[in-house]
Amino acid sequence: MTDQAEQASAARSAPPEIPGKPTSASRTTLSHIMTHGDTNLLGTVHGGVIMKLVDDAAGAVAGRHSGGPAVTASMDEMAFLEPVRVGDLVHVKAQVNWTGRSSMEVGVRVLAERWNESTPATQVGSAYLVFAAVDADGKPRTVPPVLPETEKDKRRYQEAQIRRTHRLARRRAIMELRERRVAEGYED
Repeated sequence: MTDQAEQASAARSAPPEIPGKPTSASRTTLSHIMTHGDTNLLGTVHGGVIMKLVDDAAGAVAGRHSGGPAVTASMDEMAFLEPVRVGDLVHVKAQVNWTGRSSMEVGVRVLAERWNESTPATQVGSAYLVFAAVDADGKPRTVPPVLPETEKDKRRYQEAQIRRTHRLARRRAIMELRERRVAEGYED
């Protein structure tokens, strides 16, 4: 086989290059007014309610960016900065910060404002979630690269790479510890 024929064969068997998508293409905001049904025993909005809104917004962004179904793989650093109250209008802003082969990190900011006041919204929470794009059989599928547009997007992309490195290192260290404990005769 000639070099030219080998290159043509390799090009046919390689997966097609997926064009990238700008950060703004999948960015979204989900807004919801908090009611008495959303409260915890302290009378503020239950953290689980906020987490569900975060997951919903992040899932919409991941599905939009990847062009199909995406599932939550992990949630990092869910931070609750201020309590949310009944009557607050909550805005959950999400965007893809980083993409791998089939995974995406979605950054989420949670803001709240009183529904009947003209005061600016206050940031009440933030989170980072990792989603995996899946096909109809639940198998990973390739996602388009994210194309950061602004300096803020570029910073978020770089920070997401650091978080990914830490997630992988933490997972590797835990697996090594478990293997070592098993080798030493400890059962978990």
